Amino acid sequence: MKFSEFQVGQVLHHPPVVVTEAEMIDFAQKFDPQWFHTDPEAARKGRWGGIIGSGWLTCSLAMRMAVDAVLHDSESFASPGVDKVRWMLPTRPGDALRLEMHVDSVRVSSTRSDLGILRWTWSMFNQNNEQVLEVEATSLFDLGTSAAS
Repeated sequence: MKFSEFQVGQVLHHPPVVVTEAEMIDFAQKFDPQWFHTDPEAARKGRWGGIIGSGWLTCSLAMRMAVDAVLHDSESFASPGVDKVRWMLPTRPGDALRLEMHVDSVRVSSTRSDLGILRWTWSMFNQNNEQVLEVEATSLFDLGTSAAS
C-alpha cells in the first residue's frame, strides 16, 4: 500500500493467524526464556494455568501481519519508535490472532517534503474477540521517488 492511499480513520485488517505452543516455546527459548513461556509443566502450576506467549512474540506477530497486509509494497523505510505497547491478555496456544490497524494521522513532514509520517494504532484480538495487544506506532515513508505514484 502506498503512502498516498492512507487516510485518517481508515481501518486495515489482517486475518487470523493461529499460534502453536511449539512456536511460542521456540520464540521464548531464543528471546524471552522465562519459565511461564518455556516450561509447560511449571506453567500449568503457575498463575496463568499454562504456557503463555511472550508479549514480544505477540508484537512480532503484529509486525509480520502489518508488513503482509500493508507495508510489503510501500515506501516505508523505518520507524522512530512506538509510543505505547499494552498487553491486555496473554496469548495462549491455539489462539487465532487477527490485527486491526487504525490510521490516526497521515502527513508529509513540514521540513522534508520527501518524508511521509504515518501514526497508527494496532489492535490485536483473539478468536473470542478479546483484545490482547495495543501498539501506537509511527512509520516513516520515503516519498522522494514515489510521491507521484
